[in-house]
Amino acid sequence: MNLEYFIAKRLVTTKKDKSSVSSPIIKIAITAIAIGVIMMIISVATGIGLQNKIRDKVSAFNGHVIISNYDDNQSQVSTVPISTKQDFYPTFSSVSGIEHIQAVATKAAMIRTEITVEGIVFKGVGKDYKWNNIAEYLVEGELPSITDKLTDDVVISQYLAKRLNLKLHDVCRTYFIKPDNQGYNLRSFKIVGIFNSGFQEFDANFMLGDLKHVQKINKWKEDEVGSFEVFLNDFSQIEQKGQEIYKEIPPTYNSVTILDKYYSIFEWLKLFDFNIVVILVVMILVSTINMIVALLVLILERTQMIGILKAVGASNWNVRKIFVYNAGHLIARGLLWGNVIALVLLLLQKYFGLIKLDPENYYVSEAPVDINILYIVFINLGTILICLLILIIPSYIITRITPVKAIRFD
Repeated sequence: MNLEYFIAKRLVTTKKDKSSVSSPIIKIAITAIAIGVIMMIISVATGIGLQNKIRDKVSAFNGHVIISNYDDNQSQVSTVPISTKQDFYPTFSSVSGIEHIQAVATKAAMIRTEITVEGIVFKGVGKDYKWNNIAEYLVEGELPSITDKLTDDVVISQYLAKRLNLKLHDVCRTYFIKPDNQGYNLRSFKIVGIFNSGFQEFDANFMLGDLKHVQKINKWKEDEVGSFEVFLNDFSQIEQKGQEIYKEIPPTYNSVTILDKYYSIFEWLKLFDFNIVVILVVMILVSTINMIVALLVLILERTQMIGILKAVGASNWNVRKIFVYNAGHLIARGLLWGNVIALVLLLLQKYFGLIKLDPENYYVSEAPVDINILYIVFINLGTILICLLILIIPSYIITRITPVKAIRFD
C-alpha cells in the first residue's frame, strides 16, 4: 500500500469527525452517487426488460419472419394458399441461424353466445407449431394436442373469454365466412385452455386451433397453408436474416420481419434507448458535480496538510493523487450502496411484480426487469472512470497552493 493511498484513507472522516466541515458534503456526495447508480441500473433493467418482453410476445404469435403470398402481405387472414412442398420446409437449411419454421393459416370468424357476438381471427396451427411460446401465457387449462386426426380443441384469450362469458371446457359456436362470401360455416370448438399475454392487440383477436379446420373451410388441399413463421436463434440478426430468407424463397412469395409488420411498436420501443441514455448522462453528471464539490471542500479544509506535504518534498501530482484516491474511496462507497439497493428493488419487482402497468398502453401488465450482470458492471466501471477522470481537473487547484501560505492558512 503506497503512502498516498494510506493518507487518503485517513482523510475519510465522515463517521469519525462529526465536526468536520466536509462531513455533510461527503455524505451528500455518497448519497448522490448511490441514487444515481440506483436510477441508472433500474432504468436500464426496466428499459431492456420491457423491450425484450414485448419483442418476445410479438414473436410468440408471429415468429420473427413471416413468409406468405404477396396478396396476403398486408392481410391479417390467409386468402391465397402456399404449398408446404418447399425447399425451405420443414427445415430451412439454406440459411443459417434459423431455429424453427412452422406452417399456419388464419381465418376471419365470429363467436356467438347468448349474450354477445365477437369477431375473431382463428389461427390454425399444425403438429409443428411451437407451443412453448404460448405456454408461458397460459392461465387455465392446457394446450391443444394437434395430431393427424382433426380436433375441435382450442385455446382462447382471457380477454375474449370474459367478453363472451365463456369458461374453460365450454363449447363456443364459431361462424366462418365461406370463401365465396355466401353464408357461413359453423364450427363448435371446445375451450381447453385460456391464455393472457397482456398484449391486447393479440388477446382481443386470436383463437388458436387445428389448421385442418381452415383447410377444410377454404377447400384447400392437405399440403396447402396460409403462411410460414420463421424463428431465429438470435433476434439481433433479424434484419440480416430477413434479407437472406427473402433471397432464398421463390419470387412469388414475400417475407416480412416483425420489425416491419409491427413498425410502430418497435419504433416506440426505440424511444426507450434514448430515454436510458438521457438518464445515464444526467445521473453521471449529477454524481460528478457532487464529487467535484466534495473534493474542493476537502482540498480547502486540508490546505495546511497540503502545505506540509509540499514542504517535506511531496510533488504536486503526489498530493493530487491523495485526494483522487480519497474521492475514489467515496465513489466506491456510493456504488456499493447503490448496487445493493438497486438489486433488491429489481428482485422484488421480478418475483412479486409490485409495479403494475396498463397493458393497453405498455403491452404488459407489470413492469418487466432484465437483470444482466454485464451491464451492471459496465455502469459501475463507467461511473468510476468518468468521475475519476473529471476529478483530476479540480484537483489542479492543489498546484496553485504554496507551502508557506498553506501552512499559515487558518
